[in-house]
Amino acid sequence: MIYNIIYGLTIGAILYFISIGLSLTFGTMRVINFAHTITYTIGVYLLITFVNFIKWQFYLGVLIAILSVIPIGYLIERFVIRRLYGESLDYTFIATFAISLIGVDAIKWIWGVKPYPISDPIGKYITFLGLSLPVYRVLIVIIAILLFFALNLFFRKTIVGKIVLAALEDKEGVRCLGIKVNKYFSIMFVLGSALAALGGVLYAPMSSVHPYMGLSVLLLSFAVIIVGGMGNLNGTFISAFTLGMVMSITARYWSQGAETMVFIVMAIVLIFRPIDI
Repeated sequence: MIYNIIYGLTIGAILYFISIGLSLTFGTMRVINFAHTITYTIGVYLLITFVNFIKWQFYLGVLIAILSVIPIGYLIERFVIRRLYGESLDYTFIATFAISLIGVDAIKWIWGVKPYPISDPIGKYITFLGLSLPVYRVLIVIIAILLFFALNLFFRKTIVGKIVLAALEDKEGVRCLGIKVNKYFSIMFVLGSALAALGGVLYAPMSSVHPYMGLSVLLLSFAVIIVGGMGNLNGTFISAFTLGMVMSITARYWSQGAETMVFIVMAIVLIFRPIDI
């Protein structure tokens, strides 16, 4: 059971990295961002490229990959998303899904369709209650917890964070104060893209790397923000780890239904708390 708990916490941490960006963009911009799959996946492929180039220095490769994804996120927001503010959700869905498909084809063209394995960059274990636990998985959980507290400090102590939090509550009210909200939306979109890439590069050593790897994770992330609440930062954190544990425990008894159970939980939440979009 300890293994299941660690696995659940690890999946929860990865879901949190990806979901927090989605939660912010939907809560502020009302954008269903399927392009999140591209920043997630491209981050992983850039990691593979940089790691090979710098002779397997994994953590330096992670940093370079995340920094490289930031301008990609900015270009998507500047030339596509910004033109859709205030439009129907249908338009944002179609536009971002098209970006996702274009990105997948670009990845196949540049890197091919062959899956890439990435090994555990640490490869060490710690002993707990007589069990050997991978240090890498424990590290991912610690990073997620630190990120949660760092984002809370950012949103509550900085001007940018306070403006974004205010926009989550009343976007038009913030505009009436003469604040150019769209500029801050751009910052949140780029931050969300960087966090998606972070989730991708940290999850890569535990999964198979292929051009479509972002699609299933994106659907799980949407489930996280629906359960946790659109734009609810604390709710997203709790929801990510809760659904990660749901997947882990379900996989122990019914491996094929691990992801299905996540959507069952989401459906139950929607019955009692429908989303208002």
